[in-house]
Amino acid sequence: MTDTVQTPRKVLVVDDSQTVRRSAELFLRQGGHEVLLAEDGFEALAKIHDFAPDLVFCDILMPRLDGYQTCAIIKRHPRHAALPVVMLSSKDGVFDIARGRMVGSEQHLTKPFTREQLLDAVQRHTSP
Repeated sequence: MTDTVQTPRKVLVVDDSQTVRRSAELFLRQGGHEVLLAEDGFEALAKIHDFAPDLVFCDILMPRLDGYQTCAIIKRHPRHAALPVVMLSSKDGVFDIARGRMVGSEQHLTKPFTREQLLDAVQRHTSP
């Protein structure tokens, strides 16, 4: 990643693992971004409605409402259809990536991810 300064963005991280949420939050804050956290898809949908983030990082395997369902609901809502969603998963098979694309995700990052991968995704999907 280049050392260019990014425009601060509002980023929502959705993951049922507190460890993953906190590490993503740390990496994104180091990049100068405002970070919102959600434990599951239902909490994420409420925060998207209330806070209008610029980008969503969403885990795939979560209880109650998985990442695929969460992404599909986001993309079906006219107000949020253009909101970029990047799937996070320890699964990186062709099927997993294709299924994410089918529900509208822009990218698939495999866990564990690096600071550079997160910041690159923010820059790629939120640049004017």
